[in-house]
Amino acid sequence: MTTADTYDFHHLNHVKEQSKSRHTLWITLILTAFFTVVEIIGGLLSGSLALLSDSAHMISDVLALGLSMFAIYLATRAPNARFTFGYLRFEIIASFLNGLALAVIAIGIFIEGINRIIHPEPVKMGLMLTIASIGFVVNLTLTIVLSRSMKEEDNLNVQSALWHFFGDLLSSVGVIISAIIIYYTDYLRADPIISMVIGGIIFYGGTKIIREAFLVLMESVPEKFNLDEMRANIAKVEGVEDVHEMHLWAISTDHYSLTAHVFINNSIQPFCIILAINETLKEKYGITHSTIQMEEAHIHNHGEYGKQFLLHQEELHHNEITKPLN
Repeated sequence: MTTADTYDFHHLNHVKEQSKSRHTLWITLILTAFFTVVEIIGGLLSGSLALLSDSAHMISDVLALGLSMFAIYLATRAPNARFTFGYLRFEIIASFLNGLALAVIAIGIFIEGINRIIHPEPVKMGLMLTIASIGFVVNLTLTIVLSRSMKEEDNLNVQSALWHFFGDLLSSVGVIISAIIIYYTDYLRADPIISMVIGGIIFYGGTKIIREAFLVLMESVPEKFNLDEMRANIAKVEGVEDVHEMHLWAISTDHYSLTAHVFINNSIQPFCIILAINETLKEKYGITHSTIQMEEAHIHNHGEYGKQFLLHQEELHHNEITKPLN
């Protein structure tokens, strides 16, 4: 056995088993792929931009779902000496790409919509309305399925897929509305106008996913946590005199890591302090992966920050000594 074989590069199993999300995405992928073919044919035969924009969006859905499935597969792979956090972060990368696809498609719909407003084209309403109605039922079903899956397992991939299908659902509604308007008013521009409105909603969903994925990739503090509050609670642990160099970030949704340096009171066993801090993080915030570095202020003074801390401690000590007795 080599040194590499015995090297404990990873003490926690950073994997993410998501059987519910995987099952849901498989069903969604199969139904989406089938209806995408139907909608592309229908859009070409009817000449409806709203229908074609929806079919283009559904092509992105198929690609996005495939990417999401791959991300879920990678999340189940065990960490190794090179990827010590495993492959959880790919969930965020996939979500970022999905959000980017939504935004690009929305821009394409908007550009084509302007062209169709300038140069209106006739549509075959019967075919357009039939396919849009079927699409509405399919997209409503998939939206409900994904929404229920989100309640059971938090996953940014599923959330991005949900936005894809919410956009599809709106697209189907828009196609139906534009078909009705054209039928009663013969106003052909209703089709591209509604497509552009749908494109705006899809763009909003895409940018929302991009923002959330970007914040994780930039290792920002997750919005659900208040770093000042967490620092104050750690400081309340007996033996902790100061908390600094504190960092908190998400590896993926629901997988968080925290590091912090603490000046401690040497009269208390350091291992007890670490245990108490870890218990505080677990019970109050659900964080189970943390690295706490114990420090003595006279040795690890952290420059000017350490000097100010020592001056403050000396002042407190002096006030304690000189405090008059009652």
